[in-house]
Amino acid sequence: MPTRLKQLQQMLMQEPNDEFLQYAITVEYFSAGEIQKAIEGLEKLLGNNKNYLAAYYQLGKCYEAKTENEKAIEVYKKGVEVALQQNKTKTLGELREALFLLED
Repeated sequence: MPTRLKQLQQMLMQEPNDEFLQYAITVEYFSAGEIQKAIEGLEKLLGNNKNYLAAYYQLGKCYEAKTENEKAIEVYKKGVEVALQQNKTKTLGELREALFLLED
């Protein structure tokens, strides 16, 4: 039986511009401990669409996993700006909490 990651990759081949599939693949990489692959995918996703809000939180978590806290803080701050622009209060709260925990 194919793994979830392989299934997502196959789906992405059929829909190469599907941002949710791109994001889901990075989450799978993160879960598998392949942090650098997750970072590369998230940076590419944000490079193509700086308004893909969920990617900021996940990218920050990736940098935290690599103990690159300054980069994580920078990413979370950018995410806060996007969340404010989009009026997404739940994600805004999550990003602010992540920032608070790192800056504390």
